[in-house]
Amino acid sequence: MMRVMRVHTGEKPFLCPQCGKSFSIKLYLKNHLKIHTGEKPYTCPECGRIFSQRGHLDTHMISHTGEKPYTCNECGKSFTRQGRLNIHMRTHTGEKPFTCPQCEKSFIGKHYLKDHLKVHTGEKPYTCTQCGKSFAHKGILNVHMRVHTGEKPYTCLECGKSFTRAESVKDHHLQIHSGEKSSCDQ
Repeated sequence: MMRVMRVHTGEKPFLCPQCGKSFSIKLYLKNHLKIHTGEKPYTCPECGRIFSQRGHLDTHMISHTGEKPYTCNECGKSFTRQGRLNIHMRTHTGEKPFTCPQCEKSFIGKHYLKDHLKVHTGEKPYTCTQCGKSFAHKGILNVHMRVHTGEKPYTCLECGKSFTRAESVKDHHLQIHSGEKSSCDQ
């Protein structure tokens, strides 16, 4: 009964001794503490990825089925999680509730703001194992790795030329094929 009341009153009496974050339920604090201890007792049987919480593993398991049960009614894009659909919906509404305290730039999701803050701190936690170059974002490191692997996963549908980045295909198409009749129109 007391747990239900705390949720409604906003009371969060369980304080993390490591970072000061507070929780309304003791179990939430217990799960949170695994972040600081590094404890990750839940392992994905498909790929071996490890998680600190059972719920995170359960959510991850959907990625192996290819199932995306949450669909946007506006554009039809599908997602593995309700939370990701909720964030996506902001692209349609224009809502950007997360604002950078340093430059006032706004974002649709907390993780986008967290990523952006690295611009101000200069933090580059993702390092290439091949050449040692560091990056602020994991996605940029992944694209960079294609320099070493030679992977070019994006292909122009008009001429078959391949590229390391999706944006490069778009640029190529505008520069080379914009005057040509599209093969889709033939």
